Amino acid sequence: MPSAGNTPIAVTIAGSDSSGGAGIQADLKTFSALGVYGASVITALTAQNTLGVTAIHDAPPDFIAQQMEAVFSDLDVRAVKIGMLSRPATIATVAEGLARLGARHVVLDPVMVAASGARLLEDAAIDTLKSRLLPLADLVTPNLPEAAALLDAPVAEGENETRAQGERLLALGAKAVLMKGGHGTGAESVDLLVTPAGVVRLPAPRHVTRNTHGTGCTLSSAIASGLAKGEDLATAVAAAKAYITGAIAAADRLHVGRGHGPVHHFYALWPSS
Repeated sequence: MPSAGNTPIAVTIAGSDSSGGAGIQADLKTFSALGVYGASVITALTAQNTLGVTAIHDAPPDFIAQQMEAVFSDLDVRAVKIGMLSRPATIATVAEGLARLGARHVVLDPVMVAASGARLLEDAAIDTLKSRLLPLADLVTPNLPEAAALLDAPVAEGENETRAQGERLLALGAKAVLMKGGHGTGAESVDLLVTPAGVVRLPAPRHVTRNTHGTGCTLSSAIASGLAKGEDLATAVAAAKAYITGAIAAADRLHVGRGHGPVHHFYALWPSS
């Protein structure tokens, strides 16, 4: 049985980004920056840098299951962030493991396309994601193109359409949906937290930078961090929105790679120079 204690622990179930800006690496950086111990279950390896993804090597489903068993049987996991799950077999394995192991506070980031434009989710896997994982998610965090792909609909334009798509995702089984507004337009980036109780509007200044690699991974991991520390969903989402806004605003302080560089996970801890 897992040992209970005061250390908040979260686990990321996602792919590895060899350049360190997204995926498992971004998740673990976020957990650490926010005072949470991070564990990991690697679903795939990517050969990747700020210019793009050149290769993907999927982990065998039985090895993913073994990683999950090892982590959950020993650690008191208080929240789960799920990222890149590229194949139907991977999604089914993760869903079975979450149910069997009694996972708490599951945050699903439906990763489909990298910042560079590379596809990270097979088309055949979308239906499996909707049928197997959405009902297990306490929160799903799609950006506007991801929400449209999940619903086989045009990308939402404006807050009314965004809210309507969030409500449709609730109807598919998710307990709550955070519709991310980073792909929208205007001076503010507005996220909408859609729950059965209503909608919470989360605006923030839109910072123009090409260094947005790992933004979605970081936001969902920040939410999982708050849940692991015992925050309620609305509080965790609001705190995560503030954190990712700061990480994007500070992204140009880093000089990493020649393409879409990462956000600055440790902007509050590293010297500003």
